[in-house]
Amino acid sequence: MKKFTKEAIQELPKIPRLNLINSCTGYKSANLIATKTAEGVSNVAIFSSITHLGSDPALLGFILRPTTVPRNTYKNIKDVGFFTVNHITETMIADAHHSSANYEEHVSEFDKTNLEETYHEGISIPFVKGSPVQILCKYINEYEIKENGTIHIIASIEELFVEENLILKDHWLRLDEENVVTINGLDGYCVPKLVDRFDYARPNVPTKSLL
Repeated sequence: MKKFTKEAIQELPKIPRLNLINSCTGYKSANLIATKTAEGVSNVAIFSSITHLGSDPALLGFILRPTTVPRNTYKNIKDVGFFTVNHITETMIADAHHSSANYEEHVSEFDKTNLEETYHEGISIPFVKGSPVQILCKYINEYEIKENGTIHIIASIEELFVEENLILKDHWLRLDEENVVTINGLDGYCVPKLVDRFDYARPNVPTKSLL
């Protein structure tokens, strides 16, 4: 195996260092966060840092890069208080990736890609049409990560919309049925397939497959 010391990593040129460190931690979630400005302009951007924080209450979080430059998603969430999280499928990856381009606040990424807005009754924040899992979230809190200036956003899950073919009897979601993708590093998109699923692990009890 090739060894990279901390010093060797730091001495790498910027892009190779970004690629190495962003991919070495493994596959990440791939989601589109959709927001709306206070003036009503829709925004959508790709994120690879959304994580489950708890199920009672239902919470998720994600990481925002430092706000030393304009962050439209962050501003919209703080101004309006709500956003949506939308899973990305294999057919959406090129447009989802393009949503990371740095457009001005008054420009909607929906207008610059083939991504389309969709709405659910009584909700003014857009969702992404064709996404098989769509989550309405409410901003709860944020924590500064002082070591690098990023922000950890905490949000509650207010409403959840899921394609019915993904929902198994125990409400586990089989995401591979809709070709939901993951991200490897900054720019690699992968389609995971279910290999196995196991019963709750207990001491001294053999592992049991649920498939």
